[in-house]
Amino acid sequence: MSGGLAVGQQTAPAARRSRLSPMTYALIALGALLVLSAVRVITGAGDLTSTGSVQAALTAAVPIAMAALAGLWAERAGVINIGLEGMMVLGTFGAGYAGYQWGPWAGVVFGLLLGVLGGLLHAVATVTFGVDHIISGVAINLLAPGAALFLSKQFFADAAGGGQKQSPRIQDAEKVSVPGLPDLLGSIEDKRWFFVSDLAGILRGLTTQVSLLTVLAAVLIAGSAFVLWKTPLGLRLRSCGEAPVAAESLGVNVYKYKYLAVTASGAFAGLGGAILAVTSGQFRDGQTGGRGFIGLAAMIFGNWRPGGLATGAGLFGYTDALALRGSLAVHALLLLLAIALVVVAVWQYREGAPVLSAVSAAIGVLFAWWYFTSDGIPPELVGAAPYVVTILVLALASQRLRAPRAVGEVYRRGEGK
Repeated sequence: MSGGLAVGQQTAPAARRSRLSPMTYALIALGALLVLSAVRVITGAGDLTSTGSVQAALTAAVPIAMAALAGLWAERAGVINIGLEGMMVLGTFGAGYAGYQWGPWAGVVFGLLLGVLGGLLHAVATVTFGVDHIISGVAINLLAPGAALFLSKQFFADAAGGGQKQSPRIQDAEKVSVPGLPDLLGSIEDKRWFFVSDLAGILRGLTTQVSLLTVLAAVLIAGSAFVLWKTPLGLRLRSCGEAPVAAESLGVNVYKYKYLAVTASGAFAGLGGAILAVTSGQFRDGQTGGRGFIGLAAMIFGNWRPGGLATGAGLFGYTDALALRGSLAVHALLLLLAIALVVVAVWQYREGAPVLSAVSAAIGVLFAWWYFTSDGIPPELVGAAPYVVTILVLALASQRLRAPRAVGEVYRRGEGK
């Protein structure tokens, strides 16, 4: 695979220049926490760093992170998968069907398996028959909700506690806490000290009553990073998304690795849907609410890397958690967003993008003006806050992205010879 590695090495120097060191990441996290603490003190919105907000953010972020991870596996092998939403829908139904009968973990497994079926369908269409990737993904997104609703009427309409558009209740998965930490961190959080209490609230949210499904998601993200970048299998799979003809010339079975990646993609998407249903307590029609598309956006925001997609999913989960907390937290989010956009403006200017810098600064000033001239957010806009924040950050902060070179291309064995 030395030739396949050489293909990826063409952009390695640029990638190394743009990659930040662990110390830089730590300083960024420290700066972000200082800003959060300052905004919490200025606005009086304690929910910005409260334990409950962090726990809610984790719950909201995990299904999106799984959808983003699904997109990562497929696109690293050269297959665009916008059918993530449909595969998540299949996962929610699978969790609803098996979860209420045999428990949450049976629901998770069955949802994952239905996601695998969706992934296989996409692989057959795109890899074997050469169907345009977008068309195949759209077809899955159209077929899956209809199939799930039909099956829901068949299996849940007469079940106790179910209905034509929802399953009976599903027991939640087990939750774990780090022994000794919750009480200690809770007492520090209650003091409302600057920075220290905010850090305690965040740490308490990350270590108290954490669902085992969240732990599983974290392991899968870390494991994917290891498999895709540290193993021969990952190198061969990524070579199929960068230069499939070159990979073929070195003996890589491109079809096999594309099938493997797209099937894994379906499994992760189905798992994300299953986790959503289990944590919500039941399957409901329309439950995914576009999370598959948001996961795709998080993957792009993260530059097709596991750590980046986790950050993008966490951003949406955090804003979604604040929206659930009410208008005071969302009003404080205006000031937080204004500061973030000013920082983005400075960064864009230093990167040589004056137009984007000016746009970011202007929008940041607008949000600051909105905060200081209002007492709250209209209730009609509170629910839209996560989507608005996500769109702004993705549009203004996601620069220097590089998708796999051959993503979306129809590959045919021997055509490049």
